[in-house]
Amino acid sequence: MFSNEEYLIQLLLEAGLISDTDIVTARAAKNKRQTPLEYMLDDGMIREEALSQTMAVNAGMEFVDLSELVPTPELLDAMPGEVASKYKAVPVGLDYGQIVVAVADPLNFDAMDSLPHLLNGASLSFVCATTSQIEQFLTEFYGIKQESANMDLEVVMAGDDSEAPPGQAKADADAPIIKLVTKILVEAHQSRSSDIHIEPMEKSLRIRYRIDGVMQEIDNHPKHLHGPVVARLKIMTGKMSIDERRIPQDGRIQARLGGKDLDLRVSTVPTSHGESIVMRILDKSGLTLGLGDLGFLSDDQATFDELISLPDGIILVTGPTGSGKTTTLYACLNAINKPDRKIITVEDPVEYQLAGINQVNVKEDIGMTFAAALRSMLRQAPNIIMIGEIRDLETATIAINASLTGHLVFSTLHTNDAPSAVARLTDIGIKPFLTASAVRAIMAQRLVRKLCKECKKPGVLDEMEIRALGLTHDQVRDATVMTPVGCSNCRQNGFRGRLAIAEIFRMDDEVRTAINDNISSVQLKRKARELGMRNLREDGIRKALAGMTTAAEVIEITVGDSD
Repeated sequence: MFSNEEYLIQLLLEAGLISDTDIVTARAAKNKRQTPLEYMLDDGMIREEALSQTMAVNAGMEFVDLSELVPTPELLDAMPGEVASKYKAVPVGLDYGQIVVAVADPLNFDAMDSLPHLLNGASLSFVCATTSQIEQFLTEFYGIKQESANMDLEVVMAGDDSEAPPGQAKADADAPIIKLVTKILVEAHQSRSSDIHIEPMEKSLRIRYRIDGVMQEIDNHPKHLHGPVVARLKIMTGKMSIDERRIPQDGRIQARLGGKDLDLRVSTVPTSHGESIVMRILDKSGLTLGLGDLGFLSDDQATFDELISLPDGIILVTGPTGSGKTTTLYACLNAINKPDRKIITVEDPVEYQLAGINQVNVKEDIGMTFAAALRSMLRQAPNIIMIGEIRDLETATIAINASLTGHLVFSTLHTNDAPSAVARLTDIGIKPFLTASAVRAIMAQRLVRKLCKECKKPGVLDEMEIRALGLTHDQVRDATVMTPVGCSNCRQNGFRGRLAIAEIFRMDDEVRTAINDNISSVQLKRKARELGMRNLREDGIRKALAGMTTAAEVIEITVGDSD
């Protein structure tokens, strides 16, 4: 991304903008997709504007803000778009006959030496601007989308680990429908979408992405493109039938995008206007996250770190679909994945491949159910077991028995709060005394949008929010309340990414006695609250008052969780 990166890191350190701890953390992340400096920018350790200003001062350049700049047509004609895109340099003004050019990297001397020759010997002077503003300039005034402009999508056909033949890939890339599908996939990936919705309407084809949990309409195309787009996506899975349009189908697309693996689960459903396709993007970047990265504050993180280090018992994560349960379980496994422990998972399906862990895929059509897989797994002498979901009595019974015979078991349930998981296990058919003996803790969680670190600004809670959250003015007086603004980093919506809010229901002797007495879910929740369990709304309030999210987000997500 930047030339002389180590030199830049040293400049930032000397300027006091980062610490030695930040550098150690960034280098320890070992993210092959990011350099240490890119990691620090993405994590918010250093703001992009502060980095650019530091580079400008070091190079003796002026730092400029391009957000309000509108170049004249003559200025744009002075530099071809392909040159501007290649060198991340854009013309921003004229100064006594010299073209003023804004560059993202003032230490890239080769680029600055080459530009005058490429512009027919024009006289240039240079200023510095942020990379994101230059890319926005290229998109807005040259019509160039930086990342998607030169991205090749290489499809790996199902059941085949080899890439498509180079000649075929090139021929395919020239087809308009394939270009459209590639554009949809690339832009969805770059916008950090969790899924893509391709929906036939009466007279159009609607494209929507779910970004940070919120559906956003991206584009509309003529209806006649629907059939070819669906056919192309089915071909990319390598398994779905192009001719079958009457019944739902499922498949998977594996591709490489700019050197990065892209994995999508594809589902089709016939509707009154044609087949609707939803593609879930499986983001492997979440696999190496720690609990702190998921949004757990230090006290909850310490509690959960203690729980996942236990030698046996069951730890359950509950919540509705899309609440981040699987990501949390993977983060737990990642934290305890050591060479001296054997870990086996049974999932439906296996979403991500985890190094050093044995993963079993459920295939009910051939009799490989959760229960059958679990019985086989126990003969493999594991220390730790992860079950994708406890769905029935047989699976729950095997999980309970495994925990009581010295195994640590992780799994999920679909319940609204943590105490309700006990009633759910009873409904499945598990005796209360077994639940009390086996379960160590239950955590319910939700996801709220995280404020963009680049543009959030101080704000205040209004009277309605204070009342809705059950707070007093004294409680919010010293809070670090922040409000969304919007910038190029967050696609102008003020939020980037999501974080978890959680309630952790830890079992102790008093709780076990209450479960043995078969008390109701309402009574059990009241008992948990008396013993100090913080509910979802209270955890959300902590994060809103710490400036991590907004009160509106917490109120919306926990609307049914206020006492």
